[in-house]
Amino acid sequence: MTISSPTVRAADPVDLAAVSALAVAFYTEDGFAIDEQELGNNLATLLASPAARVAVADSGDRLLGYAVTTTGFGLENGLIAVLDDLFVVPTARQCGLAGRLIEDSSEWARERGCPCLELVVAPNGRDVGHLFAYYLARGFHDDGRRLLSKRL
Repeated sequence: MTISSPTVRAADPVDLAAVSALAVAFYTEDGFAIDEQELGNNLATLLASPAARVAVADSGDRLLGYAVTTTGFGLENGLIAVLDDLFVVPTARQCGLAGRLIEDSSEWARERGCPCLELVVAPNGRDVGHLFAYYLARGFHDDGRRLLSKRL
């Protein structure tokens, strides 16, 4: 697929259905069990939140990818940003769109005073070594931390 020059921009509420479809594709591709309605509801909340940025890569006739970045505050680091989701449709990969979405997330976080942008790479039983190499090449570093979670 030839990607001319898609625009990376903040998603609008009118983008909800298209971004939800991309999110479903992302989670399905990665093998996550999802509740599509809950995912859509969560996305609507993020679109309305000043503590979140939902960015999209827009080709003019369809969305080719999205990124979700949120902020949080902790004792150790103060204000931080987390790149929660990053997805580009398979036919538009290898064209620099993911890098542009990462830069958009980074700029948004900088504008809010966040000193760093964090992300989680979830293997879900799949080889994700290529993702580590991809993110390391874009300025991220592995600080050795592990994310543990507990369902409530």
